[in-house]
Amino acid sequence: MSRSADAPEASSSAIYGALDLGTNNCRLLVARPSRRGFFVIDAFSRIIKLGEGVSMSGVLSEEAIARTIEALKVCSAKMNRRGVTRSRLVATEACRIAKNGPDFIARVKRETGLSLEIIGRETEARLAVSGCASLIDKQSDYALIFDIGGGSSEFVWLNLRTGRRARRISIEDRLRIQDCIEAWTSLPFGVVTLAERFGSSRAEGFQFEDMVRFVQAELEPFSRANGIGAKIASADTHLLGTSGTVTTIAGVYLGLAEYTRAKVDGCWLSTDSIREVSARIAGMNWAERAAQPCIGAERADLILAGCAIMEAMIRVWPVNSLRVADRGLREGILATLIAEDAIRERGLAEKNVGKLRLDPALSAHDEARAKSGPIL
Repeated sequence: MSRSADAPEASSSAIYGALDLGTNNCRLLVARPSRRGFFVIDAFSRIIKLGEGVSMSGVLSEEAIARTIEALKVCSAKMNRRGVTRSRLVATEACRIAKNGPDFIARVKRETGLSLEIIGRETEARLAVSGCASLIDKQSDYALIFDIGGGSSEFVWLNLRTGRRARRISIEDRLRIQDCIEAWTSLPFGVVTLAERFGSSRAEGFQFEDMVRFVQAELEPFSRANGIGAKIASADTHLLGTSGTVTTIAGVYLGLAEYTRAKVDGCWLSTDSIREVSARIAGMNWAERAAQPCIGAERADLILAGCAIMEAMIRVWPVNSLRVADRGLREGILATLIAEDAIRERGLAEKNVGKLRLDPALSAHDEARAKSGPIL
């Protein structure tokens, strides 16, 4: 299983772990560095619905906590078995808003040994950008990256005219792409909380338009404040989506008998195609949605809310095309950790070489070695 076209570097002994504990999902990636990125050696994903009901009650329920801790025990075992040497384990909206979020984090540490970090919305948005940076169309002037989560949704506007347009994006470029961020916002709803807001996690089609109008009203102030509509009208712009919603819509559109990441990740959809799929889903009842192979029972109660968020986006930002990313926060964490280590190691190497060259006692043999490569 690889997220890079390159074979892993045999000389690298570092093993990295990235865990994203969201409102609806628990996801883990374990990887080692490769020449241009990283090579995934283990992964885990489970729908745990940690944030179920939290928007109403203000607390994580005992049932949701128990489900989540069981999933985290699997993640802990995988990380131990793979010998992870550096990791970042993050929790997002459900833990941000829950009154018992800190107590939950402490309990996770006691019962699984994992140290979770509750990250802010801006950090979440920036990591998502780094995670799907390699799918940004480098010929575009602007891109809008969105991440529809369970409890929050992030929208990031990138001015690509300010960035370096390399033919291939390196692991360090995934950090630098954050310099292209011109504006961002995080709205305090996602597929779970939006469905709950409209009365039922099994929302039916007649609620679709109400959800769309609600989301549209929330997005328009961000768009106006940053002149995004005018920029889209005058320049080459595309949307890039990273979430279960957009990958599910892509799978349904492609008519897949079962979800296949290789066919979905990186594919392009027209906005007309997205609307056609959303209309089909809105016309189904819960049982019909659950029978769809790329939706299933676990997403059947939430996909309609996701489609409503997508439709609102298309109305506010009428672009022709959208690219689908089956990657995001976890990949952003891995790219950040690996790039930071590469930059740090290069800086130490350059510093050490400089010191050696300034040392008058340096032997001719060691001077030759210093010129050929760092001495560490």
